[in-house]
Amino acid sequence: MTTPPPDRSHLLTEQRNPRSVGLHRMSVAECVRLINGEDARVIDALREAAPALTALIEAAEPGFVAGGRLVYVGAGTSGRLGVLDAAEAPPTFQVEPGRVVGIIAGGAAALTRSSESKEDERGGAHADLDALSLTARDTVIGIAAGGTTPFVLGALEHAASRRARPLTALIVCADIPPPDGVDHLVVLRTGPEALTGSTRMKAGTATKLALNTISTTLMVRAGRVYENLMVDLRATNDKLRDRAARIVATLTGLGRDGSLALLDRAGGSVKTAVVMHRLGLARDTAERRLAEGAGRLDRALGEGSPPP
Repeated sequence: MTTPPPDRSHLLTEQRNPRSVGLHRMSVAECVRLINGEDARVIDALREAAPALTALIEAAEPGFVAGGRLVYVGAGTSGRLGVLDAAEAPPTFQVEPGRVVGIIAGGAAALTRSSESKEDERGGAHADLDALSLTARDTVIGIAAGGTTPFVLGALEHAASRRARPLTALIVCADIPPPDGVDHLVVLRTGPEALTGSTRMKAGTATKLALNTISTTLMVRAGRVYENLMVDLRATNDKLRDRAARIVATLTGLGRDGSLALLDRAGGSVKTAVVMHRLGLARDTAERRLAEGAGRLDRALGEGSPPP
């Protein structure tokens, strides 16, 4: 006889939503209104989870700023969201490839094709984690809407068992007890889905927002943002050159043509261009000043460090 699967009916993400029991009879307008109303609950879930997110980011910050990595582990929708956030980090913040990593059950093929069976493999992420040679500066974040995915829980246990133990966290959308090996549990209480069990909906939306919050805040704290501008941008194509010129113009007061010319002299680096203009320095001197300030534009400009 086949072994029955674990009973997950108690999880909030698997329960029926009383507001959508008549979903199959609804008109297009009613479906849109219902789903939109359910999505509005995501913001409340993020607001409630803010203290837990803050604690996680504060714990991850020292290691990340010191060169550590942010590693996401997930399956299905959760895994795809982790890989997406990791993929967007280099072009957004010019962070080195490999500083933000996404591991998904089933590997790259699972990004476009369902690989649900792989999420039951408790040791499925071990090889990928071992290949990273994790250290105490790294942070491994498991993502599992219901909080029961063996692939994710096994990954966190494995990471926590290392001698040079990384920080570990788990992002879920259901109330569960903190699993073994998890330092920070972040619960996004999005409630039952409009389509029962379809966690690609509210749970997925809340998870995407949480990952945005984690990675963006860490990049801000690492000095890759000045004011609210992506100053680590390097102009490598027309779109980025245009954006870089607008950032330089904002921070220097130069016109578009002057900003583009300054960028060319700065090798396409926004930070270098701003330091060159604001302090009247040559490119090599501006680059040295940035290096001395750990790459932070505020320090290079003599503005000091941000508050803790």
